[in-house]
Amino acid sequence: MGLIEAASGNSVWKGVDYCDEKKVVSWKKVGESEYSGVVSGSNKKLYDVHIDKAHPRKSTCNCPFAEGRRVVCKHMIALYFTAEPQAKDDFLKEVEKWEAEEEQREQEHYEDLEKYVKSLSKAELQTQLLDALIQLEERRNWW
Repeated sequence: MGLIEAASGNSVWKGVDYCDEKKVVSWKKVGESEYSGVVSGSNKKLYDVHIDKAHPRKSTCNCPFAEGRRVVCKHMIALYFTAEPQAKDDFLKEVEKWEAEEEQREQEHYEDLEKYVKSLSKAELQTQLLDALIQLEERRNWW
């Protein structure tokens, strides 16, 4: 499991923003798969960050979210994407690919749904519509 997979979606996207906003003040490679750096937080406070790509849960940051916990925060992601810009590019390309595939799956789903609806007789369609309206009404009453 890598840094990106170990982080929450929120931390990854905020890390992308921090990288783009150049909030990584300084960084250096300190090992085969490790970096240390300083990242400016949203409150302008500077955080000491250490990432270990080989062992993401050993990465550390002294921000309130990550300090004393084995989590990957936005500051760690920002440092990673700053130190390895290709990793950020690869991540964004993968997201674009997934979104395009998801859009295709959704389109196919709607086409299948349309085909199904068109295959129904008038009586079957009326029954299905009535059932759907009843379910919708029950959901409204539930909330």
